[in-house]
Amino acid sequence: MLRVAVVGSGPSGVYTAQALVQQDLVPGVHVDVLDRLPCPYGLVRYGVAPDHEKIKSLQGTLRAVLEDERIGFLGNVEVGARGLTPARLLELYHAVVYCVGAARDRRLGIPGEDLAGSRSATEFVAWYSAHPDAAGDGFGLGARSAVVIGVGNVAVDVTRILARTGHGLRPTDVPQGPLAALEHSGVREVHMVGRRGPGQARFTTKELRELGTLPGVSVAADPADLALDPAFADPSDLPAVNRRNVEVLRGWAAQPEGGGRGRRIRLRFFLRPAELLGEDGRVTGVRFERTEPDGSGGVRGTGRYEDVEAQLVLRAVGYRGLALPGLPFDEAHGTVPHDAGRVLRDGVVSPGEYVAGWIKRGPTGVIGTNRPCAKETAASLLADAPTLAAREAAPDPVAALRALGHEPVAWTGWLAIERAEAELGRSLGRPPVKIPDWDGLRTAARSAA
Repeated sequence: MLRVAVVGSGPSGVYTAQALVQQDLVPGVHVDVLDRLPCPYGLVRYGVAPDHEKIKSLQGTLRAVLEDERIGFLGNVEVGARGLTPARLLELYHAVVYCVGAARDRRLGIPGEDLAGSRSATEFVAWYSAHPDAAGDGFGLGARSAVVIGVGNVAVDVTRILARTGHGLRPTDVPQGPLAALEHSGVREVHMVGRRGPGQARFTTKELRELGTLPGVSVAADPADLALDPAFADPSDLPAVNRRNVEVLRGWAAQPEGGGRGRRIRLRFFLRPAELLGEDGRVTGVRFERTEPDGSGGVRGTGRYEDVEAQLVLRAVGYRGLALPGLPFDEAHGTVPHDAGRVLRDGVVSPGEYVAGWIKRGPTGVIGTNRPCAKETAASLLADAPTLAAREAAPDPVAALRALGHEPVAWTGWLAIERAEAELGRSLGRPPVKIPDWDGLRTAARSAA
């Protein structure tokens, strides 16, 4: 039997496990999918917005893979500085595939970024998604005005959740604390701001259009911003998604701005954050430099500035891979060096070590992009199978993990967490509600025994 560990139970990890067992070249492959959390599914559970039920339903597809008898789930097992070292893990398995994603958000690198009220969109998403590492501090939703810096899908998600202020989220799995905070939110205006033009924005049209469907929320796009983009007048040469985005924005720019007591979303472009303004240690606004097209697809500063009031600032300017102690790491690209998924140490293939997903290729693509990426890595590993099988591996890796002091949460433990979340939801008159803390998750998992 060829024993493989896959580190990470998000889409890239699950697709890798599936590709390894659903092939005819190497018989007797068994895969253990390890995760630091007691729960599977990675960003599908902890990164997809709660009101995106269609995307969250992908959990059913991932679940079917993890229920395969040739695949085991082992949650609550950390690999890295505070857990198993990669070298020790490789002693337990014939091969290890790292699918650990890109866990670190990018910073702006401007003055005032560490003021209270300045946070990352990653933290905000983790909070309303009940990630057990999230800070439970209410996220400063007493703010009147919020600025979201970035124009990708994550920026659109957090803008939408801020503008919803809890409306319509009660039928979702948002934990009770964030739900209550959102329902009592004071946010009335959300600015979503990009440094380039509408033709270069990276959100999808479906996500963008959703902003215009929120009850009690008006959406405005500044015509003066949009007119700076040469593609705005004639978007025919843009890729299809960008062209549709421009068409949606053109419609919003033509509408009069909503007023009154409703909430408002303002979409702004050609503004680059230069400084977060503050008073008494808290953010009070953002100073932006006006940019303009540079004629080469980028932008340049104009030396003109604009201040936008905000008591809450969320940066959503991308993700970056995080070095895993014991694995080589390319700081420039935020990835592990590899050749078709085979980990390279000093330019030489490291036998038995592989990567897939964002830690392999960087934080690019959509969920489906992980399939071909996983298949490439699986093909490399299977081609190496004769050599890998000759290595020694633990006859029972789960027992070995327990002997090392770990408490793996098996699939039955995860099912117990699901039951506990269903019961929590019933007690609140809601559908299943996520357990938001480590103790709660581990206690629920232990009830499986």
